[in-house]
This record gives sequence, structure tokens and C-alpha cells, in this order.
Amino acid sequence: MPGGVNSPVRAFKNINGNPIFFEKAQGAYLHDSDGNKYIDFIGSWGPMIMGHSHPDIVNAIKKQADLGTSYGAPTSLENDVASLIIKCVPSIEKIRMVNSGTEATMSAVRLARGFTGKNKIIKFDGCYHGHVDSLLIKAGSGVSTFGLPDSPGVPKELAKLTITCPYNDVDAFIKIYNSVQDDLAAIIVEPIAGNMGFVPATKEFLNTLRDYATKNQSLLIFDEVMSGFRVSLGGAQEIYGITPDLTALGKVIGGGLPVGAFGGKKEIMDYLAPEGPVYQAGTLSGNPLAMAAGSALLKLIIETNPFDTLQKNAKKMLIGMKQLMESAGIPFSTNQIGGMFGFFFSENLPLNIQDVSKSDDKLFCSFLNAAIQNGIYFAPSKFEAGFISLKHGDKEIDKTLEIVEKIIQNGDIKK
Repeated sequence: MPGGVNSPVRAFKNINGNPIFFEKAQGAYLHDSDGNKYIDFIGSWGPMIMGHSHPDIVNAIKKQADLGTSYGAPTSLENDVASLIIKCVPSIEKIRMVNSGTEATMSAVRLARGFTGKNKIIKFDGCYHGHVDSLLIKAGSGVSTFGLPDSPGVPKELAKLTITCPYNDVDAFIKIYNSVQDDLAAIIVEPIAGNMGFVPATKEFLNTLRDYATKNQSLLIFDEVMSGFRVSLGGAQEIYGITPDLTALGKVIGGGLPVGAFGGKKEIMDYLAPEGPVYQAGTLSGNPLAMAAGSALLKLIIETNPFDTLQKNAKKMLIGMKQLMESAGIPFSTNQIGGMFGFFFSENLPLNIQDVSKSDDKLFCSFLNAAIQNGIYFAPSKFEAGFISLKHGDKEIDKTLEIVEKIIQNGDIKK
């Protein structure tokens, strides 16, 4: 495997470390192949909101496995998951299951282009929408960058159809919008960004996107692959009170198994095959194992509505960490909503990826390595959000703060 991993962040290159190989997980804890135990603040990048190996989810998977792992045909489980999502997210009137967040955003963009008859997409610097070619575009210096691929293998001609803009910058967006509005199919954004650390959009910014998309008959796509069912029952769109035309989901809705979905207004979704002309398909889409796990987890979330508890516990941890860092003269800022959080080695909270990039790399790397050595598993990159579960109670939070204090006292956080 290239780099020994199947996803680059797992290689720990951002903190000059080596990948950790895990063999089991339970509750708030991960266990590696060498017998070490960690308090886990990644949660498989979001899905483990109820904790690892929850019996309801494990039993649902086992029960379905006995009935078959894949049929390549419709099942009632797909409808169960669809109904649960639609119940919680009013902007979604119809939904299509896929196999990953990348598939969800890719398909949403194709649908937007087909529905509007336009070609260009505006995305925002630092918002990661999967590794699909048309969205793997980087912003350079200045307000926007036209046609600069972020990876070899992305054709420049395709990249020219995606225009990038600074996140949380209303004036920059309006300037870019005015230059491309005639051929603008969609605006795609993470309302709460999770791949530049944890950086929520401002309400003014999202309202501006909504207003300009509406008046131009372009579509507004919310990428809630990370924030969906993680920050509230109705996702970020519920918190902000803003209705997108299409929403991409993933992670939580599969209960830890590979999954994605995109949905929105009926008139738009009916443009998809077999009802409409926009083609999209997937051999394993709506896989019964993923749907069984997702149905079990969504029912648990709806029954328990855990977001106040997640918010309280994450806040307790972050306030404690901030107090410890500040008492040692270490610049530190934090933010969180529901079960997502972020921390930065900077005095002020970042508003965009440029701000995150300026936060102190050396302090972050030294802290992360010390945390891992002491049994705390935070995201191994300052450009990744963290996640907390219902299994992270006072015991886990207090232990985390005890270890952070020890790290500071030992002088392990270094420039």
C-alpha cells in the first residue's frame, strides 16, 4: 500500500510520526496491535457518536449478515434509512444512497449541472468535498484561482470549471459570483468545515450564498458529510436556519460502514435516472449491512438526542485544555458545536484555512505526539476536526485533562 495506508492522513506525516495499527475498539477507547489503549477523539472521523461497538449497531450488522451481505437489488432497509433522514432534515424530500461522501458530492454536482444546464461550480478554499476531480481544486494567492488542480491527474480543462473562493469572505464571494453567474450551476460549501480543523461558517456568509444562489437560479449544495447528525439532529442547516437545495451526507448515516447519500428538493432529485436524464448508479449503493448499521444508529440518535450532552462534555474538555495552556503561556483557541470540535495553537480562532495555516505547527506536532504517547488519540493534523461520543464521560474528560497537564508540566510542548 502506498505509504502503508489507505488514506493519507493515517500516515501521520503531518506530525512526523508513524501510523498506528489498531485491532479493536470499545466505547470511548481504541486498542492498538501492541496492546496500548487510547481515549479516542476521532471516532472513525465522525460515525462513532454513540461510542465504538454499540451493541444495537453490532447486533443489527450480525442479524443482517445472517440474511445476506449484498443483493444488488432494493431492500426495505434503504427506505427505512431514507425515512429517518427525511424525518430529521426537512430540506431533503428525496434521497439517493451511495457508497461514500465523495460519491455523494460528485453526484450532487453532476445533478446540479444537469438540472440547471450550467457548468461552473464555486467552492471554498479549505472545504474538502472528497477526491473527485472537479472538486479537488486549490486556491492560490488573491481572491480566486481559476483552473489550478490540487493533484496531478486532474485535467486543467476540467479544473477551469471550478472556481475557488476564500471561506467566510462575503466580499470575495460576491466579486467571484459576478464574474461567473451566467454559467454558475452550483455553490458547494461545508457549512461547518471539518478539514481545515473545525471552522464554522458565519451566518452572514451562508445567508449570502443562499441569497445569491436563489436569485441566479443556481443550486446551493451543503456538504454535511461530517456535520450531518453530528452537530444537531437536523445538521448544520438546522443550526443556521438555512435551507440548501441539495445536501450531501455520509459517515454517521452508515453507523461506521462505508456509505454516502445526497438528497434535496423533489423537483431536483426527480432529474436523476431512472426518472430523469442525469445518470447515477452504484453496484453496492444501499448495501444492506451499511443500511442496517445506519438505521440502528439513526434510531439511537433520534431516541436519545445526545447533542446537549455532547456539547457539555466537549466544552468541559476544551475549557480545561485552554485554561491549562494559557496558564503556561501557550497560545491556544478552541471551538465546538455538538459532537464536533477543534483546537488551534493560536491566540485567535481561525475563520478560514489561511488563519489555520498560521497557527503554530511545532507546538501542535509536539503536543500531538506527546498526547499519543500518553494514550490520547487526537486527529494527527491541525487541518482535521475532532469528535466526541456519548461514551466520553467525566472519567474520560478528567483523564484527558490530567494527561494534558502532565504534558505541559513535563515541557513536552515545544517550539
